[in-house]
Amino acid sequence: MTSTKVAAASLQVEGLSVPRGARTVVRDVSVRIPPGEVTTLLGANGAGKSSLVLAVAGLLRPSAGRVALGEQDLTRRSPERIRAAGVAVVPEGRRLLPALTIDDNLRVATYALSRGQRRDGLALALDLFPELKRRWNTPGRLLSGGEQQMLVLAQAIVSRPSILLVDELSLGLAPIVVKRLVPTIESIAASGTGVLLIEQFAHVALSLANTAYVLENGRIRYEGTAEELKSRPDVLQTAYLTADERGETTTDGGQ
Repeated sequence: MTSTKVAAASLQVEGLSVPRGARTVVRDVSVRIPPGEVTTLLGANGAGKSSLVLAVAGLLRPSAGRVALGEQDLTRRSPERIRAAGVAVVPEGRRLLPALTIDDNLRVATYALSRGQRRDGLALALDLFPELKRRWNTPGRLLSGGEQQMLVLAQAIVSRPSILLVDELSLGLAPIVVKRLVPTIESIAASGTGVLLIEQFAHVALSLANTAYVLENGRIRYEGTAEELKSRPDVLQTAYLTADERGETTTDGGQ
């Protein structure tokens, strides 16, 4: 498959609604991810963050709304088509092929690239994560949690995407590992890639992001600068409390 990436284009999500089973878990959500910046999406467990990312990636089918990268309409396209257009996803849970080595995992991630694209992509990934080169022939299941996260990030960036969606960067990782990964996200954005970061630690996300969104029960509750959100403890508290923890009930909760 030949890459048709669009350089320096924003990813625009407009009025997206996403059902899962009998429930609509994302409702009329609009988000813009500009190139060369980190945008963060915060929210409690079940707010709909992962469902939004999976819908943008083509892994869930939206019931309404539009996803576009620059002038390219990606709404309801296949995951392969969306990735070829320049949108790469690091899903929650460090999904890799555990029986395969780092080398083989990255070969799988670059199978659709030309030889030159593969060479350049691997050079970029190993420049960002030299730790992977030292364990090149190690199966994924024998890597530490931090190394596994580096590998799934490497799998996403070898295609040199225009947009990178990262779902839960630091989940299950030691603080020292998170500290190691933060400059990498900054470097990826500085290279021109637009990054959407979903992150459990607000201080980490807001230290990296230019723009922040807070998702609550599948709807956007806050949109503005990350700096402004730091001064809104009421909104930040809501971002990390479920409806039950706030003493509310809802039938619209997301995943």
